[in-house]
Amino acid sequence: MTTDEILAYILSWGTWDIVLTSVLAVITAYELYYIIRYLGGVARYAKKQRRETPSAESEAQSLPGVTVVISARNEGYNLEHYLQAVLTQDYPTFEVFVVDDGSQDDTSDVIERYKGEYPNIRTTFVPKGARVSSTKKLALTMAAKSAKYDYLLLTDADCCPESNQWIRSMMSGFDQDATEVVLGYGGCFYTKGKINRLSRYDTVYTGLLYLGAAIAGKPYMGVGRNLAYKKSTFFSHGGFAGMAHQLAGDDDLFVNKVATRSNTAVVLNRESVTWSPSKLTWHDWVQQKRRHLSVSPAYRWQTKLWLTTEPVVRALFYTAIILTAVFGHPVSWAVALLFYILRGSVLASTVNKGAKTLGERGFAVLRLWWYDISMPLMTLMLMSSQRKKRDLTW
Repeated sequence: MTTDEILAYILSWGTWDIVLTSVLAVITAYELYYIIRYLGGVARYAKKQRRETPSAESEAQSLPGVTVVISARNEGYNLEHYLQAVLTQDYPTFEVFVVDDGSQDDTSDVIERYKGEYPNIRTTFVPKGARVSSTKKLALTMAAKSAKYDYLLLTDADCCPESNQWIRSMMSGFDQDATEVVLGYGGCFYTKGKINRLSRYDTVYTGLLYLGAAIAGKPYMGVGRNLAYKKSTFFSHGGFAGMAHQLAGDDDLFVNKVATRSNTAVVLNRESVTWSPSKLTWHDWVQQKRRHLSVSPAYRWQTKLWLTTEPVVRALFYTAIILTAVFGHPVSWAVALLFYILRGSVLASTVNKGAKTLGERGFAVLRLWWYDISMPLMTLMLMSSQRKKRDLTW
């Protein structure tokens, strides 16, 4: 085929092909920007933090007292396995405040055994029959009121810190006077199985997004597995006022309410991470995911708009790919395939690099591409389905 014939073949594109390919190019550009700016922010910021590690002398001069808060309901097994790792942190001044939220197992017995061994553990309990929608929010409020120190570090009973430097690492985020909220990462233990892979992907992607958004100056959520804020901040914003009727949201709704570009910091060194088991069954994972999604309508409208835009654009991306494959010119097919491979490759590279930064294992490229399509659809179905409030438990 001569050069003139090739040129004539390319020029045989119709208006439909030109418009569709142009739209696909714009959508791809947006997707690449989103992936690199937000999902890729974690790896870039972690590298920056490593370069700016404070000296031991300056760090030793800024170690305020910390109250680690754990709310526990029927968590005897998890407290038995993970609480000691919290109690034995290498930090000069801290207490661990455990609130027994109406447990019916041996939670209280386990706490009492640890109290006999560790002087820095304190405990209270949520009165049985408390007439509130979220007893966990009540438990956290009780702990905040009783905390000795102005810095509250939250984690869950089923979480294990990466090392005995966890408190020190998270508290390094308060190195600026203006900082009131510090976001950390809470990952899933690695095990074999489809549910674990799905849980880890969902956890990694969500982590990269909310941490990357905060790094970009758009903090919108945090996770109760690894979150710190000032006690004074909690009460100056009315605690959980305005969200007490929500069953969940003790972490993300509160951060969505109080976090700003200027008062929020992110800590990403490996020792700042906490780990917890993933759900074991599809039903349990769906219940957990549904609970997390149940509070998203209560986010600020700016957050909802921002979180909705990318999935819509992603849907348009795949729609344009399909329309090009079905109705497009062969040259359009080639261009669409190039865009698809480019976006997929950048996504896989960015997510896996971010996962490694967070201490997680990476994912096979084809599996990542499948999750990229299926997870928004599952999220849409879970948000659309109607469930009774009593079916959602924290």
